Amino acid sequence: MPVDFDLTPAQRALKRTAREFAREILRPAAEAADALPDPQAAFRAMKPIYAQAAKLGFTTMFLPERYGGGGASSVDFLVAIEELCAVDPGFPTILLVNGLGLMPLLWFGTEEQRERWIGGFTADTGGEFLAGWAVSERGGTANFDHPSPSAGVQLLAEHDRAHGEYVLNGEKHWPCNSGGWDLKGADVSLCVVRTDRRRGGKEALAALLVERGTPGITYEVIDKLAHRTCQNVTMTFRDARVPEENLVAPGDGDLLINRTFTWSGPVAAIAAVGVARAAYDFALKWARTYTGGGTHPIIHHQAVGNLLTEIAGRIEAGRYLCWKAAHYMDTHDGGAHALGAMNKTFCADLMQSVVFDCMRVVGVNALDRRFPLAKLYREAAVFSLYDAGNLGMQRRRAWGVMAGDRAFTPDTFVDGEPLTFTKEMEGYGVLTERG
Repeated sequence: MPVDFDLTPAQRALKRTAREFAREILRPAAEAADALPDPQAAFRAMKPIYAQAAKLGFTTMFLPERYGGGGASSVDFLVAIEELCAVDPGFPTILLVNGLGLMPLLWFGTEEQRERWIGGFTADTGGEFLAGWAVSERGGTANFDHPSPSAGVQLLAEHDRAHGEYVLNGEKHWPCNSGGWDLKGADVSLCVVRTDRRRGGKEALAALLVERGTPGITYEVIDKLAHRTCQNVTMTFRDARVPEENLVAPGDGDLLINRTFTWSGPVAAIAAVGVARAAYDFALKWARTYTGGGTHPIIHHQAVGNLLTEIAGRIEAGRYLCWKAAHYMDTHDGGAHALGAMNKTFCADLMQSVVFDCMRVVGVNALDRRFPLAKLYREAAVFSLYDAGNLGMQRRRAWGVMAGDRAFTPDTFVDGEPLTFTKEMEGYGVLTERG
């Protein structure tokens, strides 16, 4: 079968629906919310838009049909996300984080956990349900797989066997969605915890499903430079009790982190492509009409034409790498650890430069808030920093695959060969010497 980059009729229809929703419904709401000084008010203002997205199936399309989801492929999800992010990348982050909070249950959870939480999410037709994903901490968690118990994740979950509960003490910084629409908590937040204060990250990490309204947790909203239409909070745990049946992946929390950020890598990458595409669309239209005080539009100047050509090429390359990574992930049951990481880092870094180059085309007018490039420049700054951070986790995971798997070659991905990610591939970069 030949390599085929054509969208199917269903994917084209999905693209049209997503583009119409983004331009007609999302855009006016996102522009108004982004201007609000209160970050929680900005997030709350998106709730009606979230409800409409739920009616269209965007909030659950990536989940299996077995649990009430749309059963869409990863490529399908990317097609929709690009259209939304070309208008506002903050709002689709809410959808992405729902996946970060629930997809791990497909790989590490019990059937009871899947039916309760994934089934509960897909049964919510009113657009209320939110899932949070809580990994990062104020001191940093890039070294989550460090062998020292004093490094990485420090949210401690002590097992109270007498009462069948885990008692949580510590803090999470930057979790998205976890505060909920009313700062009383998301319906559920998947929190990565340390269950043994004496062991390192490859042995002592797990996750706990923390339910809305759990006593002992407070939420403080973070005021951000960009992505203001989604919510990030600091969660503080003081003797918060969680039922032991909510435990996920005991001893394999490190693998859960890696697998989950592998799933999100192509999604974050296509979000960056969407932002870059929006910048390019504006710069191209500008160049076709703006004369700069001359007699002809500036697109007729060689410097402008050459730069626009380079920008267009980078966007095309980034998009197709996203599709490749998503297709590989679908084909190999999520095993795109290295390719997903390379995809996210390539697009996030590259597309930041695309937005800046578009600003160079437009010139000083790019700073005018009446035009979209000022906001897009703020949004572009996010992509290299979030979703496991390009330097913090993403590149290190790809490095671990290349260093730890002798079967990896430059032909692995073009030939579609499978790769299995193991604990032996973790830890690269956390120590000067590997034991």
